[in-house]
Amino acid sequence: MNVRRSAAVLAAVAVIGAATPAAAVPSPSPSQAFPSALYGGTDPKYDGVWRQSLALLAQDTVGVKPAAKSVQWLARQQCADGSFASYRPDPTTACDAKTLRDTNATSAAVQALTALGGHDDVTGKAVGWLKSVQNKDGGWGYSPGGASDTNSTSVVIGALAAAGEKPGRVEKDGKSPYDALLKLALPCGGDDGGAFAFQPDKKGELAANADATAAGVLGALGRGMVVKPGETAGEKSGEKSGAGCAKPGTPEQAAANGAAYLATALAKDDGHLMSALAGAEPQPDYGNTADAVVALAALGETAQAEKSVRWLEKNSASWAAQSGPAAYAQLILAAHATGTNPRDFGGADLLKQLGATGPAPQTAGKTAGTTKSSEKKEESGSDFFGVWWYVGVCLVAGIGIGFLFTGRKKQQQL
Repeated sequence: MNVRRSAAVLAAVAVIGAATPAAAVPSPSPSQAFPSALYGGTDPKYDGVWRQSLALLAQDTVGVKPAAKSVQWLARQQCADGSFASYRPDPTTACDAKTLRDTNATSAAVQALTALGGHDDVTGKAVGWLKSVQNKDGGWGYSPGGASDTNSTSVVIGALAAAGEKPGRVEKDGKSPYDALLKLALPCGGDDGGAFAFQPDKKGELAANADATAAGVLGALGRGMVVKPGETAGEKSGEKSGAGCAKPGTPEQAAANGAAYLATALAKDDGHLMSALAGAEPQPDYGNTADAVVALAALGETAQAEKSVRWLEKNSASWAAQSGPAAYAQLILAAHATGTNPRDFGGADLLKQLGATGPAPQTAGKTAGTTKSSEKKEESGSDFFGVWWYVGVCLVAGIGIGFLFTGRKKQQQL
């Protein structure tokens, strides 16, 4: 999930941060024409499939039926071997050895198309491809063969679970995805105890990463990007982050430890996370905050999740408008996870704003439903992936886009 993401990682060379503004996402020139079925108006080279998947998944989650041509566009992005690249300008041209397959895009597409239904052939081939590129440690990197990272492994777990697989039984050399995540969980002790790292550094050391932690919590719980309000894995597993950090001997305990770390980090800065890009001025990380909300809600940590949603309601509008469809999707999924009405999110209609970035949906969906009433929001009394940069030719990450995400584009090794 981030891609639940400190800096979303979307690399073909390897989503920590999850996405905001210094080096902006490249905008299309007047001569460029992107598919009319695609959500967003910026260059889709590094995130076309990712942002399309999130947009469709977010709409479906709250009862909106997306435009048929947008769903069809996503399905047609698949390569013959079942994989998805970040973006294929001409899907009629077969994928070849130069096509940069992307585990994050593939997993996001699986989650979206499974939720929408009617694409079992596409999702089945995609899951088969994901299994075929599993690393020996049980995890996945952004690109096939790349070192396993928390964000990629977690979003693949979400895809496997969505497709009806049992992630713990998907093994390579006797190692499951959960084995890979446990190796990326920091031990208890110190301010960073219980967090997840994105990857070990060159010395093999683990450094806490909020984006990776949000992703890791969902992954360790075997959950995807969508968390239904009131349906918590924490209650089922018996683990709660409030119990404090304990040795992460099981995926459930690692998830509880990660949630405790996130709750502490959110409370420290008035309900939101801060970006931690080297050399940049500290600034709120909206995308990772949204991903953290989903992660906490999945474990039943509703008090802090709701406070952070209130903060996002008050402060995320400009970020979302600048960042585009993936950002609106992240906010919708965070709102859904906490039972907040996405059509009245700080006075804004997130569904309408998301819809304005692409084709009009077939149906408008429900205005209420599983969301809490405005009175309930007031009773809480609390306030609720863009900077993009390139690393080499294939690396893009966004501050504030988050794991979910990850704007999940290129592996962040910064």
